[in-house]
Amino acid sequence: MQKPAPEPGPDDLAVARQVIADEAAGLAALARGLDGGFTAAVEAIRAAPGRVIVSGMGKSGHIARKIAATLASTGTPASFVHPAEASHGDLGMIAKGDVVLVLSNSGETPELADLVAHTRRFGIVLVGVAARAESTLLTQSDIAIVLPAQPEACGIGVVPTTSTTMTLALGDAIAIALMRRRGFTAADFRAFHPGGKLGARLARVRDLMHGPRELPLVALDTPMPEALLAITGAGFGVVGVTDARGGLAGIVTDGDLRRHMAGLLDHTAGEVMTAAPRSIRPDALAAEALAQMNARKITCLFVVDEDDPDRRPLGILHIHDCLRAGVA
Repeated sequence: MQKPAPEPGPDDLAVARQVIADEAAGLAALARGLDGGFTAAVEAIRAAPGRVIVSGMGKSGHIARKIAATLASTGTPASFVHPAEASHGDLGMIAKGDVVLVLSNSGETPELADLVAHTRRFGIVLVGVAARAESTLLTQSDIAIVLPAQPEACGIGVVPTTSTTMTLALGDAIAIALMRRRGFTAADFRAFHPGGKLGARLARVRDLMHGPRELPLVALDTPMPEALLAITGAGFGVVGVTDARGGLAGIVTDGDLRRHMAGLLDHTAGEVMTAAPRSIRPDALAAEALAQMNARKITCLFVVDEDDPDRRPLGILHIHDCLRAGVA
């Protein structure tokens, strides 16, 4: 039988709160201390015709990987290059026109020497991030960002904690500043995140809808026997009813069929339909369409461009399309 985990003691909670407080203090100091080096780095990256190459050794390398991933996912092409691998051929991945962002708390990490020398030899913009302004890395850099002198949260001053948290936040700040300068939108973000829950949340109606070839449509004067065939043939459980201009005049649902059960086959679609049905824009989020369907207890929405005065249907979205895509 598995023994229950021991309850955390009061000292554990005190340590946890102190670590978080120390790191929060580091972030506050970082925010206060940002200066022209930060804005120069953002501008250099924004103007660069190439990519951002992010590098660091040890814990700084782990942070560098995350920064590169965040930049790439928010519209700034970026890659991580390991400094040791750079010394064994990967320097060829760095070219004129790139910006190299190098992270090192001490600014004296020996494994970075070849990478720094490569940028100096070929005139590649180097942005250095370190805690010592007089360090080799920052004195060699074209743009220097100095981390504030804050104690590590470990209590013994050697475990990268506060310093890596500050560096990670700095990378996020650079990425978001660039994102806003470029007018990067949620739709752009989805282009880099098509899979998983995030992609589903940002999916547009146009991404999931059935197009014109699959639309179940009949005219106002269509006899109901023909309208029933259209309903069953399309498989959506509804049929749209269009006017003389091709605009969406109404919809025939199973509820309409039940309400006109007596003498149903003697009617036309226009006589049975619900007029002015609910619709959705093609650029609306699929989550919005799903919310409408759930709120009104319906299973389909016709897709209509609201700028089209004739309201011609462009597609149809079924609730199952949203659920299959993971929209919730």
